[in-house]
Amino acid sequence: MLKQIRRALLLSAALVAPVMADTFVFTAIPDNDETKLRERFQSVADYLSEQLDVDVRYVPVKSYAAAVSAFRNNQVQLAWFGGLSGVQARALVPGSEAIAQGQEDTQFVTYFIAHESTGLEKSDDFPSAIEDKTFTFGSKGSTSGRLMPEYYIREAFGEAPEDVFSRVGFSGNHSRTIRLVESGTYQVGAVNYSVWESELEAGKIDTDAVHVIWETPHYQDYQWTIRGDVNERFGDGFQARVQEALVNMDDPELLNKFPRSAFIPASNADYDSIRATAEKIGIID
Repeated sequence: MLKQIRRALLLSAALVAPVMADTFVFTAIPDNDETKLRERFQSVADYLSEQLDVDVRYVPVKSYAAAVSAFRNNQVQLAWFGGLSGVQARALVPGSEAIAQGQEDTQFVTYFIAHESTGLEKSDDFPSAIEDKTFTFGSKGSTSGRLMPEYYIREAFGEAPEDVFSRVGFSGNHSRTIRLVESGTYQVGAVNYSVWESELEAGKIDTDAVHVIWETPHYQDYQWTIRGDVNERFGDGFQARVQEALVNMDDPELLNKFPRSAFIPASNADYDSIRATAEKIGIID
C-alpha cells in the first residue's frame, strides 16, 4: 500500500486543482459510487462553509492511495478516511488527528457475501467452506473491504488469501463488490455492511442471486482526520471549530447520506487496533 501511495504522489497534482490559500479543502476515500460521493460531500462542503465562515471545497480522488497522498501533500486539509487509510495518512503527516467518527464507526462490521450458486448459507461461524472459491475484496486500502476480512481469513486458514482461494480480486469499491458477486463473476466477496444495507434498502440488490453468509466481529472504522497545521493557516482554534461543526451535524438528510445517525469525537488512539492488525498481516510496516 505504501508503494501505491508513493506512486500516487507523482499523479496527485493532477487530481486536485489549485485553490486559493484561504480555501479549506477536503476529500474522501472513493468507497462507493462516484455520483453518490459527489452528492454527499458537496452537501458537507456547503454545511461546513456555513458553519466555519470560510470557503470549503470538496475534491474527489480516484483511489484510496490518492486520498492519502493529497492529505500528505497539503492539497487537502481534511479527509473522510477508513480506519486503515486514516492510520496511513496520520503516519505521514505528524500532528494530524482523527477528530470525529460516525456513531456506527465504533461498532463497524464487514459482511461476507456469496452467490446463490455456492449453496452457502448464513452462519454465526466463520464460513470455512469458502476455501477454494473465487473471492473479491474491495479496494486494497479498504479497512472493511480488505484489512479486516483478510485478517479473519488468515486467522481461519493460517494462509494468505492467495493460497486459500482459487482466484482473488480487488473490485475497487463496495458497490462494485456487490455487483461482481451478484453477477457470479466472483463466488464470494467482502463488503462494508453500511453500503450493503443502504443498497438493500434502495432495492438495488437481487437477493435471489447474492446474500450475506457471515458478519465479522466489531471494529473501529471511518473517521474525519485533519492536518495539525490548520490553525496556522486558518486561525487559532480552527481545528476545534471543525470538530465542533462535524459533531454538531444534525441534519437527518445529510447524516442519512453517509449513512450515520450522528458524529462523535474521535482520537488517534481509537485506531491503535487497526494499526496493530495492519502490521500483523503485513499491510503496513
